[in-house]
Amino acid sequence: MTSHARPAPNRDRFAAETERFRRELLAHCYRMVGSAHDAEDLVQETYLRAWRSYADFEGRASIRSWLYKIATNVCLTALQPRRIRVLPSGLTGAYDGPDRPPNHVAPGEVSWLEPLPDGWIAPTADDPAAAVIARESLRLALIASLQHLPARQRAILILREVLAFSAPETAQILDTTTAAVKSGLQRARARLDELEPEPEELLEPTDQRARALLDGYIAAFERSDPGLLEQVLRTDATLEATPFRDWQAGRAMCIHMLDTYVLGTPGEWRMIPTTANGQPAAVVYHRDADSELRADGTVVLAATAAGISRVIKFHDPALAATFGCPDVLADQP
Repeated sequence: MTSHARPAPNRDRFAAETERFRRELLAHCYRMVGSAHDAEDLVQETYLRAWRSYADFEGRASIRSWLYKIATNVCLTALQPRRIRVLPSGLTGAYDGPDRPPNHVAPGEVSWLEPLPDGWIAPTADDPAAAVIARESLRLALIASLQHLPARQRAILILREVLAFSAPETAQILDTTTAAVKSGLQRARARLDELEPEPEELLEPTDQRARALLDGYIAAFERSDPGLLEQVLRTDATLEATPFRDWQAGRAMCIHMLDTYVLGTPGEWRMIPTTANGQPAAVVYHRDADSELRADGTVVLAATAAGISRVIKFHDPALAATFGCPDVLADQP
Protein backbone atom coordinates (compact mmCIF):
# COMPACT_ATOMS: atom_id res chain seq x y z
CA MET A 1 0.00 0.00 0.00
CA THR A 2 1.53 3.30 -1.08
CA SER A 3 1.85 6.07 1.54
CA HIS A 4 0.94 9.59 0.52
CA ALA A 5 2.19 11.24 3.74
CA ARG A 6 4.16 14.41 3.19
CA PRO A 7 7.85 14.25 4.12
CA ALA A 8 8.78 16.04 7.33
CA PRO A 9 9.89 19.62 6.66
CA ASN A 10 13.63 20.27 6.73
CA ARG A 11 14.61 22.63 9.54
CA ASP A 12 17.88 23.67 7.91
CA ARG A 13 16.13 24.53 4.67
CA PHE A 14 13.40 26.41 6.55
CA ALA A 15 15.99 28.46 8.43
CA ALA A 16 17.97 29.17 5.26
CA GLU A 17 14.85 30.42 3.47
CA THR A 18 13.27 32.44 6.29
CA GLU A 19 15.84 33.72 8.80
CA ARG A 20 17.10 36.49 6.53
CA PHE A 21 13.70 38.18 6.88
CA ARG A 22 13.58 38.15 10.69
CA ARG A 23 14.77 41.71 11.27
CA GLU A 24 12.51 43.32 8.70
CA LEU A 25 9.58 41.32 10.09
CA LEU A 26 10.44 42.66 13.54
CA ALA A 27 10.31 46.20 12.17
CA HIS A 28 6.97 45.40 10.49
CA CYS A 29 5.44 44.05 13.69
CA TYR A 30 6.74 47.06 15.61
CA ARG A 31 5.11 49.46 13.16
CA MET A 32 1.86 47.56 13.63
CA VAL A 33 1.81 47.38 17.45
CA GLY A 34 4.11 50.15 18.73
CA SER A 35 5.97 47.96 21.24
CA ALA A 36 9.43 46.46 20.74
CA HIS A 37 8.80 43.60 23.15
CA ASP A 38 5.37 42.80 21.74
CA ALA A 39 6.87 42.87 18.25
CA GLU A 40 9.54 40.40 19.33
CA ASP A 41 6.87 38.03 20.66
CA LEU A 42 4.82 38.40 17.48
CA VAL A 43 7.80 37.55 15.29
CA GLN A 44 8.36 34.43 17.38
CA GLU A 45 4.71 33.50 16.82
CA THR A 46 5.10 34.20 13.11
CA TYR A 47 8.01 31.81 12.78
CA LEU A 48 6.25 29.16 14.83
CA ARG A 49 3.21 29.33 12.53
CA ALA A 50 5.42 29.41 9.46
CA TRP A 51 7.25 26.27 10.57
CA ARG A 52 3.98 24.46 11.25
CA SER A 53 2.70 25.22 7.76
CA TYR A 54 6.01 25.06 5.90
CA ALA A 55 5.29 21.59 4.50
CA ASP A 56 2.18 23.04 2.80
CA PHE A 57 4.01 26.04 1.34
CA GLU A 58 4.10 25.32 -2.37
CA GLY A 59 5.78 28.46 -3.65
CA ARG A 60 2.67 30.04 -5.13
CA ALA A 61 3.92 33.28 -3.52
CA SER A 62 7.43 34.39 -2.62
CA ILE A 63 8.71 33.22 0.75
CA ARG A 64 8.87 36.88 1.81
CA SER A 65 5.24 37.68 1.01
CA TRP A 66 4.18 34.39 2.62
CA LEU A 67 5.96 35.39 5.85
CA TYR A 68 4.43 38.87 5.71
CA LYS A 69 0.99 37.34 5.32
CA ILE A 70 1.52 35.30 8.48
CA ALA A 71 3.10 38.18 10.42
CA THR A 72 0.41 40.68 9.44
CA ASN A 73 -2.39 38.37 10.47
CA VAL A 74 -0.62 37.55 13.74
CA CYS A 75 -0.47 41.29 14.43
CA LEU A 76 -4.11 41.89 13.48
CA THR A 77 -5.22 39.12 15.82
CA ALA A 78 -3.07 40.50 18.64
CA LEU A 79 -4.45 44.01 18.17
CA GLN A 80 -8.12 43.06 18.43
CA PRO A 81 -8.45 43.18 22.24
CA ARG A 82 -5.83 45.86 22.86
CA ARG A 83 -5.95 49.60 23.36
CA ILE A 84 -3.78 51.60 20.99
CA ARG A 85 -0.37 52.68 22.26
CA VAL A 86 0.03 56.44 22.57
CA LEU A 87 2.34 59.22 23.69
CA PRO A 88 1.20 61.98 26.08
CA SER A 89 0.66 64.33 23.12
CA GLY A 90 -1.91 61.84 21.83
CA LEU A 91 -3.99 62.24 24.99
CA THR A 92 -4.38 65.97 25.50
CA GLY A 93 -3.19 69.41 24.47
CA ALA A 94 0.03 70.98 25.68
CA TYR A 95 0.07 72.02 29.35
CA ASP A 96 -0.23 75.77 29.90
CA GLY A 97 -1.93 75.97 33.30
CA PRO A 98 -0.62 77.05 36.69
CA ASP A 99 2.78 75.84 37.84
CA ARG A 100 2.57 72.34 39.32
CA PRO A 101 4.41 69.02 39.07
CA PRO A 102 3.66 66.81 36.04
CA ASN A 103 0.39 64.91 36.27
CA HIS A 104 1.00 61.15 36.60
CA VAL A 105 -1.23 58.71 34.73
CA ALA A 106 -2.40 55.81 36.89
CA PRO A 107 -0.72 52.45 36.16
CA GLY A 108 -2.68 50.50 33.57
CA GLU A 109 -4.79 53.48 32.51
CA VAL A 110 -2.88 54.02 29.26
CA SER A 111 -0.88 51.76 26.95
CA TRP A 112 2.27 53.70 26.13
CA LEU A 113 4.24 53.62 22.91
CA GLU A 114 7.72 52.12 23.32
CA PRO A 115 11.00 52.97 21.54
CA LEU A 116 12.75 50.49 19.26
CA PRO A 117 16.56 50.13 19.57
CA ASP A 118 18.20 50.58 16.18
CA GLY A 119 20.44 47.63 17.00
CA TRP A 120 17.45 45.30 16.86
CA ILE A 121 16.83 45.93 13.18
CA ALA A 122 20.19 47.16 11.86
CA PRO A 123 21.25 45.24 8.73
CA THR A 124 24.17 42.86 8.97
CA ALA A 125 26.38 41.22 6.37
CA ASP A 126 24.35 38.00 6.54
CA ASP A 127 21.00 39.80 6.63
CA PRO A 128 20.72 41.71 3.32
CA ALA A 129 16.91 41.90 3.47
CA ALA A 130 17.10 44.13 6.55
CA ALA A 131 19.02 46.71 4.50
CA VAL A 132 15.77 47.77 2.83
CA ILE A 133 14.31 49.00 6.10
CA ALA A 134 14.03 52.78 5.84
CA ARG A 135 14.80 54.75 9.00
CA GLU A 136 12.07 57.21 8.12
CA SER A 137 9.42 54.49 8.46
CA LEU A 138 10.43 53.93 12.11
CA ARG A 139 10.50 57.55 13.31
CA LEU A 140 8.59 57.91 16.56
CA ALA A 141 6.22 60.55 15.19
CA LEU A 142 5.16 58.24 12.36
CA ILE A 143 4.82 55.19 14.63
CA ALA A 144 2.67 57.25 17.01
CA SER A 145 0.46 58.39 14.12
CA LEU A 146 0.11 54.87 12.72
CA GLN A 147 -1.33 53.66 16.01
CA HIS A 148 -4.34 55.95 15.49
CA LEU A 149 -5.32 54.21 12.26
CA PRO A 150 -7.73 51.26 12.32
CA ALA A 151 -5.63 48.10 12.36
CA ARG A 152 -6.41 46.95 8.80
CA GLN A 153 -5.86 50.44 7.37
CA ARG A 154 -2.57 50.53 9.26
CA ALA A 155 -1.59 47.20 7.70
CA ILE A 156 -2.57 48.36 4.20
CA LEU A 157 -0.58 51.58 4.46
CA ILE A 158 2.52 49.82 5.81
CA LEU A 159 2.40 47.05 3.23
CA ARG A 160 1.83 49.44 0.31
CA GLU A 161 3.85 52.54 1.20
CA VAL A 162 6.59 51.26 3.49
CA LEU A 163 7.20 47.77 2.12
CA ALA A 164 6.19 48.52 -1.49
CA PHE A 165 3.93 45.52 -1.98
CA SER A 166 1.59 45.99 -4.94
CA ALA A 167 -2.15 46.39 -4.41
CA PRO A 168 -2.83 42.79 -5.61
CA GLU A 169 -0.04 41.45 -3.35
CA THR A 170 -1.44 43.38 -0.38
CA ALA A 171 -4.93 42.06 -1.13
CA GLN A 172 -3.54 38.51 -1.15
CA ILE A 173 -1.73 39.06 2.17
CA LEU A 174 -4.91 40.41 3.79
CA ASP A 175 -7.36 38.04 2.06
CA THR A 176 -9.31 40.92 0.57
CA THR A 177 -9.85 42.58 -2.80
CA THR A 178 -7.63 45.00 -4.67
CA ALA A 179 -10.46 47.54 -4.60
CA ALA A 180 -10.66 47.26 -0.81
CA VAL A 181 -6.90 47.81 -0.57
CA LYS A 182 -7.06 50.95 -2.72
CA SER A 183 -9.97 52.33 -0.71
CA GLY A 184 -8.30 51.52 2.62
CA LEU A 185 -5.07 53.15 1.50
CA GLN A 186 -6.88 56.32 0.47
CA ARG A 187 -8.57 56.59 3.88
CA ALA A 188 -5.33 55.80 5.73
CA ARG A 189 -3.42 58.49 3.84
CA ALA A 190 -6.10 61.08 4.58
CA ARG A 191 -6.09 60.26 8.30
CA LEU A 192 -2.29 60.28 8.45
CA ASP A 193 -2.24 63.72 6.81
CA GLU A 194 -4.55 64.96 9.57
CA LEU A 195 -2.30 63.54 12.29
CA GLU A 196 1.04 64.62 10.78
CA PRO A 197 0.39 67.09 7.95
CA GLU A 198 4.05 68.09 7.47
CA PRO A 199 6.55 65.44 8.60
CA GLU A 200 9.80 67.02 9.81
CA GLU A 201 13.12 66.64 8.06
CA LEU A 202 15.16 64.94 10.76
CA LEU A 203 18.91 64.52 10.80
CA GLU A 204 20.29 61.00 10.66
CA PRO A 205 21.65 59.96 14.07
CA THR A 206 25.08 59.52 12.44
CA ASP A 207 25.10 63.19 11.34
CA GLN A 208 27.66 65.19 13.33
CA ARG A 209 25.04 67.88 13.98
CA ALA A 210 22.66 65.31 15.50
CA ARG A 211 25.41 63.89 17.70
CA ALA A 212 26.35 67.41 18.86
CA LEU A 213 22.73 68.08 19.84
CA LEU A 214 22.57 64.79 21.76
CA ASP A 215 25.87 65.56 23.49
CA GLY A 216 24.57 68.99 24.46
CA TYR A 217 21.35 67.55 25.84
CA ILE A 218 23.28 64.95 27.87
CA ALA A 219 25.67 67.61 29.19
CA ALA A 220 22.73 69.79 30.33
CA PHE A 221 21.43 66.96 32.51
CA GLU A 222 24.76 65.72 33.82
CA ARG A 223 25.75 69.29 34.77
CA SER A 224 22.19 70.32 35.79
CA ASP A 225 22.58 73.35 33.53
CA PRO A 226 19.37 74.74 31.98
CA GLY A 227 21.47 77.18 29.96
CA LEU A 228 22.81 74.30 27.90
CA LEU A 229 19.24 73.25 27.11
CA GLU A 230 18.60 76.69 25.67
CA GLN A 231 21.48 76.10 23.24
CA VAL A 232 20.15 72.81 21.85
CA LEU A 233 16.34 73.15 21.95
CA ARG A 234 14.45 74.92 19.18
CA THR A 235 12.20 77.79 20.24
CA ASP A 236 9.17 75.66 19.27
CA ALA A 237 10.46 72.48 20.95
CA THR A 238 8.08 70.11 22.71
CA LEU A 239 8.74 67.88 25.70
CA GLU A 240 6.75 64.86 26.78
CA ALA A 241 7.38 61.90 29.05
CA THR A 242 5.56 58.70 29.89
CA PRO A 243 3.77 58.06 32.21
CA PHE A 244 2.78 61.74 32.54
CA ARG A 245 -0.34 63.20 30.96
CA ASP A 246 0.99 66.76 30.69
CA TRP A 247 3.44 67.81 28.01
CA GLN A 248 5.11 71.12 27.27
CA ALA A 249 5.28 73.19 24.10
CA GLY A 250 7.85 75.93 23.53
CA ARG A 251 11.46 76.08 24.71
CA ALA A 252 10.70 78.33 27.68
CA MET A 253 8.04 75.96 29.06
CA CYS A 254 10.24 72.91 28.47
CA ILE A 255 13.24 74.41 30.27
CA HIS A 256 11.10 75.74 33.12
CA MET A 257 9.60 72.32 33.78
CA LEU A 258 12.95 70.54 33.61
CA ASP A 259 14.76 73.12 35.73
CA THR A 260 12.01 73.18 38.37
CA TYR A 261 11.24 69.48 38.72
CA VAL A 262 13.89 67.37 37.01
CA LEU A 263 17.47 68.63 36.66
CA GLY A 264 18.35 68.71 40.38
CA THR A 265 22.05 69.06 41.18
CA PRO A 266 25.17 68.11 39.16
CA GLY A 267 25.88 64.40 39.29
CA GLU A 268 22.28 63.24 39.71
CA TRP A 269 21.99 62.14 36.10
CA ARG A 270 24.09 60.08 33.69
CA MET A 271 23.23 59.15 30.13
CA ILE A 272 24.66 56.62 27.67
CA PRO A 273 24.25 57.73 24.03
CA THR A 274 22.52 55.32 21.66
CA THR A 275 20.04 55.40 18.79
CA ALA A 276 16.37 54.43 18.63
CA ASN A 277 13.76 54.65 15.87
CA GLY A 278 16.42 56.08 13.56
CA GLN A 279 16.94 59.01 15.96
CA PRO A 280 19.61 60.04 18.50
CA ALA A 281 18.74 58.70 21.94
CA ALA A 282 20.21 57.95 25.35
CA VAL A 283 19.72 55.43 28.14
CA VAL A 284 19.09 57.47 31.30
CA TYR A 285 20.34 56.85 34.86
CA HIS A 286 19.36 58.71 38.05
CA ARG A 287 21.15 58.65 41.38
CA ASP A 288 18.98 57.03 44.08
CA ALA A 289 18.89 57.48 47.86
CA ASP A 290 21.83 55.06 48.22
CA SER A 291 23.86 57.17 45.76
CA GLU A 292 23.68 54.46 43.07
CA LEU A 293 23.04 55.38 39.45
CA ARG A 294 19.99 53.30 38.59
CA ALA A 295 18.32 52.92 35.21
CA ASP A 296 15.52 55.44 34.77
CA GLY A 297 14.46 54.95 31.15
CA THR A 298 15.33 56.18 27.68
CA VAL A 299 15.09 59.55 25.95
CA VAL A 300 14.66 59.94 22.17
CA LEU A 301 15.34 63.24 20.40
CA ALA A 302 14.04 64.65 17.13
CA ALA A 303 17.15 66.38 15.82
CA THR A 304 16.81 68.94 13.03
CA ALA A 305 19.24 71.34 11.38
CA ALA A 306 17.81 74.12 13.60
CA GLY A 307 18.04 72.16 16.87
CA ILE A 308 16.04 69.60 18.86
CA SER A 309 12.37 69.92 18.00
CA ARG A 310 10.99 67.16 20.22
CA VAL A 311 12.10 65.34 23.35
CA ILE A 312 10.33 62.13 24.35
CA LYS A 313 11.32 60.48 27.62
CA PHE A 314 10.19 56.93 28.37
CA HIS A 315 10.21 56.40 32.15
CA ASP A 316 10.76 52.65 32.25
CA PRO A 317 13.89 51.27 33.98
CA ALA A 318 13.51 47.97 32.08
CA LEU A 319 14.42 49.79 28.86
CA ALA A 320 18.08 49.82 29.93
CA ALA A 321 18.25 46.06 29.38
CA THR A 322 16.37 46.44 26.09
CA PHE A 323 19.22 48.67 24.90
CA GLY A 324 21.89 46.32 26.27
CA CYS A 325 22.78 48.47 29.29
CA PRO A 326 23.07 47.51 32.99
CA ASP A 327 20.48 48.26 35.64
CA VAL A 328 23.09 49.98 37.82
CA LEU A 329 25.83 52.11 36.29
CA ALA A 330 29.27 52.39 37.83
CA ASP A 331 30.38 55.91 38.78
CA GLN A 332 33.00 57.50 36.61
CA PRO A 333 36.45 57.47 38.24
